[in-house]
Amino acid sequence: MIPSSPILVSGAPGSPYTRKMLAVLRYRRIPYSFVHLSTAQSRGLPQPKVSLLPTFYLPGPAGELEPVTDSSPIIRRLERDYGGRSVIAPNPVAAFIDFLLEDYADEWLTKAMFHYRWSYPADIKQAAEILPHWRGISRSDAEVAELSRAFAERQIGRLYVVGSNETTAPVIEASYHRFLALLNDHLREFPFLMGARPGASDFAIFGQLTQLAQFDPTPMQVTLRTAPRVYAWVSLMEDLSGAEPSDGDWLDAAAFPATLRNILTEVGRGYVPVMLANAQAIQQGAAQVETVVDGKAWIQPPFAYQAKCLKWIRDAYRDLDETGRRSVDTILAPTGCMALFAA
Repeated sequence: MIPSSPILVSGAPGSPYTRKMLAVLRYRRIPYSFVHLSTAQSRGLPQPKVSLLPTFYLPGPAGELEPVTDSSPIIRRLERDYGGRSVIAPNPVAAFIDFLLEDYADEWLTKAMFHYRWSYPADIKQAAEILPHWRGISRSDAEVAELSRAFAERQIGRLYVVGSNETTAPVIEASYHRFLALLNDHLREFPFLMGARPGASDFAIFGQLTQLAQFDPTPMQVTLRTAPRVYAWVSLMEDLSGAEPSDGDWLDAAAFPATLRNILTEVGRGYVPVMLANAQAIQQGAAQVETVVDGKAWIQPPFAYQAKCLKWIRDAYRDLDETGRRSVDTILAPTGCMALFAA
């Protein structure tokens, strides 16, 4: 059943997940009302248990508004509640690959976003000065200055949480450079990851790139210098409400192009070993995740949420029928991604 009133959403422009979900709503032509984070509490909206962006206020069992914060499940809930202009391919194999790429963006590209923003002086300065204004544009200069200082200190202190440190920094940056080149190559042939219409992974990648490619100075310069097509793509992805997709616009899952397979190989190069090592550390109660990415050491604290993400990917793989799993195996076998499903 389609809700009768616009969906309430709160968030901020500096949140890649907010940008991801607002772009999904625009493309799907789902009515929404965006409430800036600075005014959400003053409107008496219910607060989620864990404060994450964006927050959707969706009807609960009794019709009351409930705060919901996880972007990937929200996308799938919207698919159930609203018909047409789907961002989930009807072919289960293509939908699974799209889901894997979406998680790669949400859980791996975000490491690059956080790393660049809070590791380089120019990026720290810009983020610290601008982001607090998005939480209250009319605050005094003195108040903003104090908020900027405290915010920067807190975020820099949290770099270790996402895995950015002296050991992993070269790995993160090399991975971002490679991904830009691979996406740039793909966009020469197709306007979206999933073909001539966008899938959930397109919006997830777009969300991270709104920050990496078009806000934070250091990765933005890398993007402009090496992948201007990607920079332009981010601008085009912002509002696809005028696109008119057809059922034939999805990539053929039986003939994925080499450009997409190359991106999947990049997924297998960094995301896969870190997700596996993290899950193992969680299972063993280890204090630190330790693995090797691209021949280089990777260390970080365990991250429980990403162990859940791995479980969801494995569940989605098991939910495929035997023919679907064989097709996924054929696609992923050369990429290194099959390790995700090893016993």
